[in-house]
Amino acid sequence: MTTEDSFVAHRGLLFTVAYEMLGSAADAEDVLQESWLRWADVDPAQVRDPRAYLVRVVTRQALNRLRTLSRSREEYVGEWLPEPLLTSPDVAEDVELAESVSIAMLTVLETLGPAERAVFVLREVFEMPYGEIAEAVGKSAAAVRQIGRRAREHVAARQPRVRVSRSEQQIVVERFLAALHTGQLQELLEVMAPDVVLITDGGGVVAAALAPIHGAEAVAKLLARASSAVSESETTPVWLNGAPAARIETDGRVAAVSLMVENGRITRIHAVVNPRKLTRLDEPAELTR
Repeated sequence: MTTEDSFVAHRGLLFTVAYEMLGSAADAEDVLQESWLRWADVDPAQVRDPRAYLVRVVTRQALNRLRTLSRSREEYVGEWLPEPLLTSPDVAEDVELAESVSIAMLTVLETLGPAERAVFVLREVFEMPYGEIAEAVGKSAAAVRQIGRRAREHVAARQPRVRVSRSEQQIVVERFLAALHTGQLQELLEVMAPDVVLITDGGGVVAAALAPIHGAEAVAKLLARASSAVSESETTPVWLNGAPAARIETDGRVAAVSLMVENGRITRIHAVVNPRKLTRLDEPAELTR
C-alpha cells in the first residue's frame, strides 16, 4: 500500500479524531493537511501499523493546534460552540460514536485541558491501548492512565445523564419546529423543560445572545419574539453530529440548532449562527472510528 493509499484509507478516522479534539471541522482539515505533509516524507515500508502511526501524527498536530487555539477561544465574542456537521443517519447507528461527536459532548470536552482531551478521545472513543496513547501525547503510560481517570470523572460529572432514543429525539425536534413556526408562546413552553438553557454562538459576526439564557419563560419569549420579527422562514429537520436536529433559515440567515432532550422535553438548545461555522451543512461529513 502506498503512502497516499494508507492516508486515504484512514482519512475518515483521522478527521474524526482531529474533529473530536478540536470541535472545529476547519481546524481538523488543517491538521489533516499538516499530518499528510509529514506522512508523505515517511517510508511506508518502515511503518508496521499505518493506522496507529497516522493517529499518533494527527494527535500530535491536533495538540499543537489546541494550544494555539486556546487564546483565540478565550477572546471569542460571546459563547463558543463546536462547529456543527451534517451527518448521515448511519452515524447514529454507532451509538458511542454518535454520542462522542454530539454538540453536547463536544461542549463538555471543551472544558478539558489539551492532554486530558486527547487521552479521553483516544481511550474512550477509539479504544486505543494506553501505550499507544502515551506515545501520541508524549507522556508515560502511567501518567496517561491517571489523566484518563481524571478526564472520565470530569466528563461524567457534566455529560447528560439520560440517553434518548433517536425516534424520541426526532419527535421532539418536530414538535419544537412546529411551535417555532407558529410562534405561539404556550406551544413553545410545552416542548421545553422549566430549566431549559439556550446557548447561541454568533462569534461577534452576527447578532446573538452573549450569555446563556435560562428558564422556559425567558427562552420561549425570546424565540416567539424572534419568530414574529422575521418575514421569511424555512425550517428543515436534519441530522447534525449524529442526532436529529434542525436547520433554520430566516430572512437569508442560517442557524444550526441542536437540542438536548430529557423526558420528552428540551433541556438545552445549542444554536450556531456564526456563518463561519456553517459551511458544512450541505455535504455529510465522513465520521468513523
